[in-house]
Amino acid sequence: MISNEISSGIIVYRATSDGPKFLVLYHGKGYWNFPKGKLEKNERSFRAAVREVREETGLNYKDLRFKETFKAHDRFVFMREGARVSKMVMFYLAETSNTRVRVSDEHEGYGWFLFSDAQRLMKHKNLRNILKQAYDAICGTPSSSRVPRKYHKQFRRPSPRKLPIDL
Repeated sequence: MISNEISSGIIVYRATSDGPKFLVLYHGKGYWNFPKGKLEKNERSFRAAVREVREETGLNYKDLRFKETFKAHDRFVFMREGARVSKMVMFYLAETSNTRVRVSDEHEGYGWFLFSDAQRLMKHKNLRNILKQAYDAICGTPSSSRVPRKYHKQFRRPSPRKLPIDL
């Protein structure tokens, strides 16, 4: 039997004189990824992505400027406790000028990385491909998908969290 999971996240970047730097969270054991998480019951993917970024980084909706022409999907199958899990992750893309991140307890740290450095950190080819799509979207390469404006609503500010080690 195979179970299905849906997660959602945001590829957060900030503009620098060297080019865009991407926010990547460190989960430990050499595993780096973008902020993301499972959808809650009856939750839409965009709202889940904003919630997960707030919970995992302290960045809230007002800190983010979304690139509405970008949406990317990652699909993969993995084993959990002897059972197959089919997972789909939807990623959105947003810019921030906020450099300070308050990482959640589930992460060991974070970093802001140029495209080439972020590519080297990603273990999975799917994530490297999604990062490339995001980089192309930032640099002006057209994309075919769009996040409808109706999903952009005001979100509450997160409660203060501990400050992480900046890797």
